[in-house]
This record gives sequence, C-alpha cells and structure tokens, in this order.
Amino acid sequence: MQASTRRHEVLEQLSTLPIRGRSWPKGVAGMAWVVITLIGVRFIQVASGFNGPAVNPYVAACMVLLFVALLVIAYYMWAGHTTIDDRGIRQSWVMRREINWDDINTAKFIPLLGSKRLVCFPRRGRPIVFQGASLELQRAFAQISLIYQKRH
Repeated sequence: MQASTRRHEVLEQLSTLPIRGRSWPKGVAGMAWVVITLIGVRFIQVASGFNGPAVNPYVAACMVLLFVALLVIAYYMWAGHTTIDDRGIRQSWVMRREINWDDINTAKFIPLLGSKRLVCFPRRGRPIVFQGASLELQRAFAQISLIYQKRH
C-alpha cells in the first residue's frame, strides 16, 4: 500500500483531528517525581554528613549531573503531550520526536502497564516511540497500528 493511500486511510479513520493528550499518565509521572524527591533527599543527607567517608569530587559532579538529567526527564514526563494531526505525530520531549505520515513504513501499538506506546518504523532511520496516556490517543494508536500493518 502506498504512503499516500495509508495517509488518506489514517486521516479518514481519525476523523476528529487534531488529537492531543498527555504523553504519560499522571500517576506514572507523579511516581517519577516522588522517586526523584527521595533521591534528592538522600543526596542532601549524604552531602551534609561530615563524619562519613569523603566522596571523590568527580563522582559527586557526575551524580549531580545525573540527578539534573532525571529532573529533566521527569519534567517532560509530567508536562509532555502527544499530538496527532493531518501532518503526522509529534510528542514534546527532550529531543525532537515527530514523524510525518508519509515517512511511516510500519507502526506497532504496544499497550504496556505504565504507558501505552506507538512505535513507528520510518522508511529510513531509527524507530520513533510515542507515548499516549489519554484514551483518545490510545484508540488512535491502535487504529494507526492496524492501518500501517496491513499488507496489500
């Protein structure tokens, strides 16, 4: 099936575009913030403990850098949204995450416990994974997957 035919079928099936919703469920994103808070509290406890063994400054710098990276990921888990429109699929994330309808070769819907995902395999390059927490996004992911897995 040609790309334009698939795109037309997707746009026909998903008649009410754009579809926009949270990328991650609030519970999962909230749990990430709880874990990061616990890690931060433990960092403060260790840093303020004067009677413990000295920590190598390079190790400490690496730990702080990793903690900042966790904060950034947790922020995007909380604030990130996925959008499906007539151009394709986009998700706000740390790095650019988007694909146009004509660039999708196949797609697979993966309903995991914490996050429902649509993995899009482009004609060239790496697969792109989109998360969808809202029921509308999950339904759209399933429809997109069915359309792009058809072999004609």
